[in-house]
Amino acid sequence: MSVAGEDTLSLHCADAAAQQAFGERLGQVCPSACTLHLQGDLGAGKTTLVRGFLRARGHDGPVRSPTYTLIEPYELASGTVYHLDLYRLGDPEELEYLGLRDLFAGDATLLIEWPEQGAGWLPQADLVLAIAHRPAGRDLRIAAHSEPGRKVLRTLMNGSS
Repeated sequence: MSVAGEDTLSLHCADAAAQQAFGERLGQVCPSACTLHLQGDLGAGKTTLVRGFLRARGHDGPVRSPTYTLIEPYELASGTVYHLDLYRLGDPEELEYLGLRDLFAGDATLLIEWPEQGAGWLPQADLVLAIAHRPAGRDLRIAAHSEPGRKVLRTLMNGSS
């Protein structure tokens, strides 16, 4: 079941497979240059969703959370995807020291876990996905913050590509 507002979509994923399937759907409809902020507690399934997103983009290898490496790049036929996990970031300025500004200026897809850790240094999100634990599964709230994000949201709501 999904509930939609003008710039938001809420849905429930009964299990990890459903969450990964939603990530696949999202990967199919997102433009090649977009920024997604993934919010949720530890274990909420942010990387599970990213795994589905990357599968839709043609990646068939392992997908691990970049908790210790901060970033995992994926050079795919459909374009470059950077998966960032900022959980361990001590200060948002560290993003500058790591040279990530160049990533933010490119035409890649950015999937950013724990974006609040990089507040003030990250590009504006096209979509913000908030994932909440529930006794059975996860609730997802997807909010659009740009015109490309709204287009993705409309596509998801209409069920077409």
